[in-house]
Amino acid sequence: MHHFLARRARRFVGAALFAAVCVTFASAAHEVAPAPAFAWPGGARAAVSLAYDDALDSQLDNALPTLDRHGVKGTFYLQLSSPPVAARLREWRAAAARGHELGNHSLFHQCSGAFPDRGWVVAHRDLATTSREQMVDQVVLANTMLEAIDGQRERTYTAPCGDVQALGGAYLPALHPAFVAIKAGHGPGVPASMAAVDPYAVASVGPVGSSGAELIALVEQAVARGTMVAFTFHGIGGDHLSVPSKAHEELVRYLAAHRDVVWTDTFLNIMKHVRREQTRLPRPAP
Repeated sequence: MHHFLARRARRFVGAALFAAVCVTFASAAHEVAPAPAFAWPGGARAAVSLAYDDALDSQLDNALPTLDRHGVKGTFYLQLSSPPVAARLREWRAAAARGHELGNHSLFHQCSGAFPDRGWVVAHRDLATTSREQMVDQVVLANTMLEAIDGQRERTYTAPCGDVQALGGAYLPALHPAFVAIKAGHGPGVPASMAAVDPYAVASVGPVGSSGAELIALVEQAVARGTMVAFTFHGIGGDHLSVPSKAHEELVRYLAAHRDVVWTDTFLNIMKHVRREQTRLPRPAP
């Protein structure tokens, strides 16, 4: 009787061990692998785009010298009808030759006059009364004009005022084939995940009167999240929607001193990398 009970006990223990192993393998089979981290070039932990809208004199006079002094590349979104484009064309062309990006900011900077704070929008440049087809034609023509300046074919676009509705509907979808990426609309300045970033609707931060510490804090937030921040400046030490030259200098100096952590490049180069990298990431849930 003792031997019989011992054999039963051994069979019970063996069955229990077998069941435990099966449960372990079943759990492993159903375990979801961790999502791969978004990889930035050179082991950097975040990316930063420094962009400047409207083709302003203060960008040539103040922003460009600072960028060149620290070896940092920026993106300048040219409104092709802006007087400093015609008056200083040679300087814009030279900036492009030094590795800065010239981006498309339309011919006439059409913004919608339909909003309460848009009394400054002149009637003949009102996006709300410009047909979708006209706006698409004008932006594509601006690409041709930019190629005549810098010889480049790949381009990115920033929608003036972040407005996307022309007369007849949204005009940006028809422009997707002409651009690597588009900045449009307003959203979180520092995305929580790069997998959710739409290359044709990239949100940006538009600082006005910000200090260097405030600008750097946004970069550090991007580093903490492993994502990016796309700055959209206007005037630097002058012109409209301005940021002080000192604050801009502090930001650029910080980025130059932290190249191992933050990848700072043109918006074009950053978004080409983002599009490649996104192909290996799982799609975010709808």
